[in-house]
Amino acid sequence: MRIVCLSAEAADICAQIGAWDDIVAVSAFAPQSGLARRTVIGGFSTADCDRIVGLAPDLIITFSDVQAEFAAQLIRAGCTVLATNQRTLAEVAQTIRIIGGTLGRSAAAETLATTFLHDIEALTTDASPRPRVYFEEWPEPMISAIGWVGELIERGGGDDVFAARRGKASRERVVAAEEVIAANPDVIVASWCGKPVDLASIRQRPCFGEISAVRHGELHAVDSDILLQPGPRLLCGARELRRIFDKWRAQRAAALAT
Repeated sequence: MRIVCLSAEAADICAQIGAWDDIVAVSAFAPQSGLARRTVIGGFSTADCDRIVGLAPDLIITFSDVQAEFAAQLIRAGCTVLATNQRTLAEVAQTIRIIGGTLGRSAAAETLATTFLHDIEALTTDASPRPRVYFEEWPEPMISAIGWVGELIERGGGDDVFAARRGKASRERVVAAEEVIAANPDVIVASWCGKPVDLASIRQRPCFGEISAVRHGELHAVDSDILLQPGPRLLCGARELRRIFDKWRAQRAAALAT
């Protein structure tokens, strides 16, 4: 097959189930370390549909409503498109199975999906106390945790202060600075989609110095490629969140003991 992956997690899934040789082009954020390089066809929200069609792909894999218009254009151009829209950890596993089945690699996909869920479960903890966590996906406007990130926060031993805001669309997760200040999280984790996190700018926001996380130095930046791409690499993000929360618990216990 000739496959074009317009999302990084689709490329990662293909690589992990042994289908990398079938890929002819990927998006800019696709992991290619240790793999034969593939043509970069565009960013997550930008793509040259005419160029993609010119590659004569047998299958194009897209993700989410952000790429819906790309998918529509490519379908109108006569291409076969698989559009996924996973938003939970269970849906990530199911997406792995769907892609594997489509590519004739169901057995490898089932192994990957099962291992993914098993390893996520192994990282789940009911340890206490649980830090109250504000996760920031984007700074302007401030966007809180998407579904799978909220799940990882809770499994890692934290409580998402905006759990009620976990809509599928980013506009459903916009929060005001006043709401973050009122929530007074113990930990702030930022992972900005597509650009490095500037922790200093968060620390310097008006009145953010009143927040417990800021006062106690609990601001953390995590690479977006392990938290905002809903594929197998979420395991790395899950481990990092668990490490952050375990450290917070240990420091709190030490403070109480003195």
